[in-house]
Amino acid sequence: MTSLNGAVVLVTGANGGIGGHFVREALARGAAKVYATARKPRTWDDERIVPLALDVTDPASIKAAVEAAPDVTILINNAGATVSTPGILTHTDEEIRRNVETNFLGPIFLARAFAPILSAKSGNTAIVDLHSALSWYAVAGIYSATKAALWSATNSLRLELLPAGVQVVGVHVGYVDTAMAAHTTDPKLAPADLVTQVLDTVEAGGYEVLADATSVQLKAGLSAPLEATYPQLATMN
Repeated sequence: MTSLNGAVVLVTGANGGIGGHFVREALARGAAKVYATARKPRTWDDERIVPLALDVTDPASIKAAVEAAPDVTILINNAGATVSTPGILTHTDEEIRRNVETNFLGPIFLARAFAPILSAKSGNTAIVDLHSALSWYAVAGIYSATKAALWSATNSLRLELLPAGVQVVGVHVGYVDTAMAAHTTDPKLAPADLVTQVLDTVEAGGYEVLADATSVQLKAGLSAPLEATYPQLATMN
């Protein structure tokens, strides 16, 4: 388990709805410092919050962030890109590359960059990766694909970092009530509720968060026939 009390937390995508809640809730739980990162960092009203420029798709930016934040004990990979259409065949080339670089390669390269720092602290350290319920439901094209890939990579990193005492937590959730989900009227989880579940799991020593009923249902259905998850396939027979 990893305590937030006295922790030094780095949050990617801190300017967004979920990221902002991670920043505030980490401090509420006793974090000593939070690096609030974004491509264009905003100003904050708390001296414990350190704005830090970070483009997760840029190796030089990642290197600079590691050099600027060598005291990090908890890395939260929250930054993400979305898609404008549901199908891989209708995405633009740029959209595909942006999703792969932001949702998959960014978190992996950040984890690799911070792994030596976290491993050297001999415990009480963690990495949190935000996946999606769509990791297990391929209806969002390249977005689903990148989240599925990140899920797999998180599982690998969890095993690789276990000997060094680094806790690795994967988070699955459906719609969250942020600007990214403004297009839908489907049920949405409040960002604060998501962040509470995630940090509760970190402090309890857990490895996975299924934040809503959608995530629970989709994971439970992984062993079912494909036709159960995608009924349209049954109509083709």
